[in-house]
Amino acid sequence: MASFTRSNGDVQPVMALDTADGKIAAATATAGTVVHPAGPALDFMQVTANTSVAGEQGVSEYVSDVIDAIQNNGATVAAYQVDATQISLALYPAGKYTAATLLSTANITYTGFQLNSSTDVGFKLATS
Repeated sequence: MASFTRSNGDVQPVMALDTADGKIAAATATAGTVVHPAGPALDFMQVTANTSVAGEQGVSEYVSDVIDAIQNNGATVAAYQVDATQISLALYPAGKYTAATLLSTANITYTGFQLNSSTDVGFKLATS
């Protein structure tokens, strides 16, 4: 089996997007430090509607309009999941919204639908 001596690189990520512009010093432990080389830190939040929104996921329908309202206020929805009355969201930049400010921003005017609550308990990946 062939081998070679590595002349550069270490176990640190290529870029620590959430902590610095570039590499973390080798002497600095990354424990407790967010390191996400695939992208920036995200906030995972959830909003709950008054009725099921699962059938409202088309272009210019309720879910689309909620996401547009969030993004038009300076955040990016990196991922989302709709599950009956709940919309789970991964938001960038981290810290842009609290549960209260997300609820007021996302609670758009749409006949028959409204958001009743918002939490920042995390992103639900699957129903189980």
